[in-house]
Amino acid sequence: MKKEAVAKVFIEAKTPFSNTTIALPTLAEGEILVSTSYATICASDLHTYYGRRHSCSHSILGHEIVGIIENIADGGVKDYFGAPLKIGDKITWSVYAHDPGSKNAQKGYPQKSEGLYKYGHEQMNEDYQLNGGFSTHCHLRKGTTIFRLPDTLNNAEAAPLNCTHATVAGAMRLAGDLTGKNVLINGVGMLGLSACAMAKEFGAENVWVQDISQEKIKKANLFGADHAFIYKSENVKPFTKSKGDIDVIIETSGIPEAVESCIQLLGIGGTLVLVGSVFPQRDLNINAEYLVRNLLTIKGLHNYIPEDLATAIDFLEKAHKKYPFESLVGIDYPLAELDKAFETGNKGIYYRVGIKP
Repeated sequence: MKKEAVAKVFIEAKTPFSNTTIALPTLAEGEILVSTSYATICASDLHTYYGRRHSCSHSILGHEIVGIIENIADGGVKDYFGAPLKIGDKITWSVYAHDPGSKNAQKGYPQKSEGLYKYGHEQMNEDYQLNGGFSTHCHLRKGTTIFRLPDTLNNAEAAPLNCTHATVAGAMRLAGDLTGKNVLINGVGMLGLSACAMAKEFGAENVWVQDISQEKIKKANLFGADHAFIYKSENVKPFTKSKGDIDVIIETSGIPEAVESCIQLLGIGGTLVLVGSVFPQRDLNINAEYLVRNLLTIKGLHNYIPEDLATAIDFLEKAHKKYPFESLVGIDYPLAELDKAFETGNKGIYYRVGIKP
């Protein structure tokens, strides 16, 4: 086994990544060392690198990762289902490590646990340096929820599981039973495309999408969308009225104006699930009487619970041949060309750019 890892370290916004050699860690109880097989550049990685959001300096970005177990701490580690993990297993894991005994975890919100540790977001320290995907290795802490990956999924399909697809699975959980319901997906980037396919597979009667981009709308048709609307250019309500009211909206854009518009589109008793509002923005203009008289529910989701990642893996294993998820990773680069990969990703040509360590 190699004694050193190679990582691309984020120093500060718009500054070239630092090529850094890091000694492999001595594992403490409950820890695992992963040899990274593949990672993808998430939109949040781009926002960090280009200064659109704050993140720790001297960190290893990247949290959409798959890899092979290279070493396991004495005493072993079990996966989400309670089965012992072994060296050589192909795995993915939750984007965070948490203490299941913490107050928020006990309330059912492990993603908001006190002392949460998020991969791809934390500053490197003496004990934990290999903490992100843009490295040859990743050091998994105790409290990380780990899943074996089915052999039927290739790396490009599987890498976004522990961010995009798990988040969408969480949104579906909050939306409730979709059987026979009409669902609108607002914004069809990576999250929105996953939501289209998942809503369809989870029993929605109609899946409609709305976006400002004609190209994205065309892509949505390949992921289960029954009808698509250009935002502001087409009136959604007359169309949906003929087929029944909108029961659920999954909002992925995070734009306040779009969120306000979605509230007006919901039918009686409808539910709006917000997953895109994760950046600083103005307050929403919401009329409480309208919410009350129309029996509306608004829910927010940030990250997800381990059960959602389990749901996402099961979904993708069953649906990956039906929908072209592999095509969403439009190009990949070796780790040595990470700066070039970020330049490509920031152009917005591809839904995801892959990194091969």
